[in-house]
Amino acid sequence: MHLALAYRPFIDPLDLHAAWYMLIVPLAFGIALTYKAIRVGDMTQYAKQVVVMSIQIVGAMGLLGLASYLLIQHVLPRILPLQ
Repeated sequence: MHLALAYRPFIDPLDLHAAWYMLIVPLAFGIALTYKAIRVGDMTQYAKQVVVMSIQIVGAMGLLGLASYLLIQHVLPRILPLQ
């Protein structure tokens, strides 16, 4: 019990190094929530637009990760071979 009272979030962060990629989902949701709260004209479509934008952000990050992997692992070694 006393260990929970001594937890300091900014000094002793959670050890989430093994699952860091899963944090993109709440981050994308928070960004979409904030952006659409400012930009949406009709609040009846707010929830749908937040979900769509969250999916777009996560999808774009996945595609950017895949593109950088392919570039670094497959394209660049053929262009500039290390001998």
